[in-house]
Amino acid sequence: MFKRLDDTLDERVTIFLDGKPIAAFNGETVAAAVLAGGVGHTRTTPVSNAPRAPFCLMGACYECLMIIDGQPNQRACRELVREGMRVERQYGAGVLPK
Repeated sequence: MFKRLDDTLDERVTIFLDGKPIAAFNGETVAAAVLAGGVGHTRTTPVSNAPRAPFCLMGACYECLMIIDGQPNQRACRELVREGMRVERQYGAGVLPK
């Protein structure tokens, strides 16, 4: 289980994951907020649709790819949360909006 350290908490913000609000804190990454929120996976693979979740938390493995504010293939471990941010799980290969 992913757990936040109490001494690192700052101002609380709300982000929306798949349209539902979840609590986050300024200064943390989207991946950290999603994991702390108890989400099981952040994306599925394009070939087998197997679920994946953040692994390295430093941008090397690309397992945390999500759609962030309408942009697919964003590394959630490299994006800091912002009030009102819209985050979606990515299913398969990300497709750019038209």
